[in-house]
Amino acid sequence: MSFLNQLKSQAKALQSERVSEQQGLEERTAATEQAGKLVLFYLQDLARQLSVIQPAGPQFTLDGRTPWPAMKLVDFRVDARRKMLRNREVIDYIAMGWQVVPQIGGAVSGLVAVNFPTEMRRVEDRLAMGPVKHERREIRKPDNSALLEVRYEYLTQTRGSVVATLDHDHGMVHWRLLNTAGFEIVQTTWPSTRIQQPLMDELAKRLVGQPNNFV
Repeated sequence: MSFLNQLKSQAKALQSERVSEQQGLEERTAATEQAGKLVLFYLQDLARQLSVIQPAGPQFTLDGRTPWPAMKLVDFRVDARRKMLRNREVIDYIAMGWQVVPQIGGAVSGLVAVNFPTEMRRVEDRLAMGPVKHERREIRKPDNSALLEVRYEYLTQTRGSVVATLDHDHGMVHWRLLNTAGFEIVQTTWPSTRIQQPLMDELAKRLVGQPNNFV
């Protein structure tokens, strides 16, 4: 075989490989976009139902010792944003957010005090989730200004959310869940082909505090 024919064979193999890669990319993009449409439709419907039901919320505590009152989830809202990808408009992400408020009456004030750096970081991380309105006050010894403890006065109200970000190139949907089982941020990823009603039902179960296999 001449050297030119060798180059022709190499070029033909590369061309075939590129066509296959492009076809796979288009298939992943289409599957992911279809998954995004299903997520948007499901969350919009779910938000309407949960706004009426106002399900009980999980147990919240900032320091692991001082429980908040019984909470409920209210005012569910859904938003979706789009972007341009390879000269076409696709879904970028879908988000559903809600407020977490006491089941009876309005938000009430609470107080926790900590004196170890690890506890301070944990409390402040949880205060930032939501965020929770609060005031921070340092208590020091009057003689040498040594720190005795840090007191956090707060209102028992926060928020939760679910964000689904679409990765069309890799055929995946990345999920970020905020405060769906107490103060926490949970992230997980599902293939676009797995985004069907049974999986979305598992997400809905998690939001209303039922056993689930979403994360």
